[in-house]
Amino acid sequence: MSGVVGARVGPPGSVAEALAVQERLRPLVDLVGPGPAEPATVAGLDVAYAESGDRLAAAVTVLDARTLAVVDSAVSVGRPAFDYVPGLFAFRELPALLDALDRLTVRPEVLVCDGHGLAHPRRFGLACHLGVVTGLPAIGVGKTPLLGAWAPPADRRGAWTPLRDGDEVVGRVLRTRDGVKPVFVSVGNRMSLDNATARVLALTPRYRLPETTRTADRLCRDALAAAAPDRRREPPPPAHRRGAGPAR
Repeated sequence: MSGVVGARVGPPGSVAEALAVQERLRPLVDLVGPGPAEPATVAGLDVAYAESGDRLAAAVTVLDARTLAVVDSAVSVGRPAFDYVPGLFAFRELPALLDALDRLTVRPEVLVCDGHGLAHPRRFGLACHLGVVTGLPAIGVGKTPLLGAWAPPADRRGAWTPLRDGDEVVGRVLRTRDGVKPVFVSVGNRMSLDNATARVLALTPRYRLPETTRTADRLCRDALAAAAPDRRREPPPPAHRRGAGPAR
């Protein structure tokens, strides 16, 4: 499911090499889109870690965009492909996620990542990376921000405010449930921010998080437990919680 010739290669051998990969691929991101307004299928991607941190399970679930029923899924269990480095977190997960995507029998029209896209210190989060490598429209939906300033959106579902990094708008702070804390939406690839916001609202009819994220999260946790019953998902290290460190 590779979208860019030369973009899908092995994990980098150093931080400098990883930074060079981001710099090379970042100009290939399509931040305009607008992307499909009525996709037939939408995929969720998520990764669970063992307590030891040396093992992970990457899951992809493909949902019917109208009914939100799961129509296909795949998982890949392995080891992180790169050291933990803030801003380069995608390199840890990308090989396993791509392997899971390759195992699908239904090609999704949109990828929804549990992480960030443009709302990243170098404007190239996991959603951007996956979108460029696969060539698919991609959206980042983070539970907490990596950067930026924002005003709280109104309490009603669908309300949003801009997520800004300096003078640049890098995403939206979106309320998906009345009176419930918002999520942080950013463009990954081949999507407009308006369309990304609409897709996330369509995927959250009952809960704060998109059904794509919820189903992928459940699948990767179950796969990790089955591979090693004495292990469970590793919480982010206290000093590197999503709002301060792991830059998906």
